[in-house]
Amino acid sequence: MKLSGGVEWALHCCVVLTVARAPVPAARLAELHDVSPTYLAKQLQALSRAGLVRSVQGKAGGYVLTRPASSITVLDVVEAIDGPDPSFVCTEIRQRGPLAAPPQRCTAPCSIARVMHEADRAWRESLRRVTIAEIADDVAVTSGPDTLPTVAKWLDEA
Repeated sequence: MKLSGGVEWALHCCVVLTVARAPVPAARLAELHDVSPTYLAKQLQALSRAGLVRSVQGKAGGYVLTRPASSITVLDVVEAIDGPDPSFVCTEIRQRGPLAAPPQRCTAPCSIARVMHEADRAWRESLRRVTIAEIADDVAVTSGPDTLPTVAKWLDEA
């Protein structure tokens, strides 16, 4: 399973927005993450189209989460950036070549397609069980309890 790099950036932005006290401009998020503002803006636009963040206009404008981080899942972010399509698409290879199976013998998905579809369902269910709030809570464990408060303070200095 390969995800675009935009998924990682979008997840980081969502975690950062959990501690933002005011809307955060895309340029400020880009600076924090040392990434191109243009590139990050595309990810934020995708999150906005999916209804996960919204843009606040004006001098004090920027991005905010649209709902509590406890109700935004990792899968929500993945699908906002990379789309909801399954990671595996069966092309019915068994119906090709000199020993091709006739279509009437291919009424059910093949063993490979069944395994791949089940793996995709399990992966999506796993991502659906983890929220942005849980990731933010884990930052304190993995990166230190002052990490997100320090980020919040840095954002306020803008």
